[in-house]
Amino acid sequence: MSSEVSTSQGTQNVRGNPSRNVWDQPPSARPGFQLDSAHFVSEPEPELLSVAWNQDFGCFAAGTSDGFRIYNSDPFKETFRRDLKSGGFGIVEMLFRTNILALVGGGSDPQYPPNKVLIWDDHQSRCIGEFSFRSPVRAVRLRKDTIVIVLEHKVYVHNFSDLKLLHQIETMSNPRGLCCLSQNVNTSVLACPGLQVGHVRVEHFGLKVTKFIAAHDSNVACMALTMDGLLLATASMKGTLIRIFNTLDGTRLQEVRRGLDRAEIHSITLSPNVQWLACSSDKGTVHVFRLRVRVASKEDLADQHSPSSLPSPGTIAHQTSTSSVDSLLPPTPSTDGDNSSSSLSFMRGVLPKYFSSEWSFAQLYLPEVTRYITAFGSHNSIMIVGMDGSFCKCSFDPENGGVMTKEEEVCFLKSDKK
Repeated sequence: MSSEVSTSQGTQNVRGNPSRNVWDQPPSARPGFQLDSAHFVSEPEPELLSVAWNQDFGCFAAGTSDGFRIYNSDPFKETFRRDLKSGGFGIVEMLFRTNILALVGGGSDPQYPPNKVLIWDDHQSRCIGEFSFRSPVRAVRLRKDTIVIVLEHKVYVHNFSDLKLLHQIETMSNPRGLCCLSQNVNTSVLACPGLQVGHVRVEHFGLKVTKFIAAHDSNVACMALTMDGLLLATASMKGTLIRIFNTLDGTRLQEVRRGLDRAEIHSITLSPNVQWLACSSDKGTVHVFRLRVRVASKEDLADQHSPSSLPSPGTIAHQTSTSSVDSLLPPTPSTDGDNSSSSLSFMRGVLPKYFSSEWSFAQLYLPEVTRYITAFGSHNSIMIVGMDGSFCKCSFDPENGGVMTKEEEVCFLKSDKK
């Protein structure tokens, strides 16, 4: 195995106290940051190296050339920052709103080598776990019982309570670090690239089932799971279509069209209520699509996404097949009168395929200057963070769709409203 694991205080305390919501505390209430001999400084605005939403879209983390920052999304505000004399972080992965972070060095002056992952307890201001590899870390994904570390050709799954290796998965070349995790207590699902072009490997750990889905003819460029892991959305390098699959049997449930020309998909996001899908691309357009996948009952859906259903610290999720298999039903035709499908769909099989494709329900047009990452907010809102240091919140009409309305726009590195 090409990794080494160490902890600062033995395995029994590796989790620290991840139940604390520490990011809303004022800086004066938090201990000093002690990564090596770093010191606090006041310097010009740093380079932004990464942005990543937490698991419920309530916060996002920004890795910079001299530390990291945590932002609350609604209402928008910077809640915390660690500015260091030197040393950047290319990956900052949050665990909901807890004090636990996964940190990976990045930039021209990384705080740590890019082949090392630190599990950082910011309340105790210390490293509680460390992983070292022989190649750069491409991504880290967290849930309250699992740490997933993605390299270009392998995915390592570790138990959070003692850092033991649970699974080692080989993938085809994965320079983007594609990987996603479910967050529901009843399902433990991981999706990552398979070993063939366009294939996605889905692991249902609770069921001990592995499913390979032939999602596209070309390499997969982006993917996302629902919170329960039962739905998977994927896009290929072509960036024209997004497909939604049942992860249990690999059935394609729906296909939506971003556009006709090639594009690089930057993010795909599925709403917690499983009604909407949002995507962003290098075209500068954010698209929202209506999901046609029905859930068995509103009560089941509410239970799946309630806060009490999220994993508790130190527990291992076990998946049962009873409600999981029955909760997904085939998509139903649209009866709400929206114009998401072409009016020429009755000529399917005669005209080119894109005439009968399902087009986006709502759109937002942004400058084609950077990479944007989307998230869902409350009351039919979309939140977008950009690698140019921008934050934008907009809303869409759930009945009529169309162009979305901007509600807030902020340059978060400077915290100056535009």
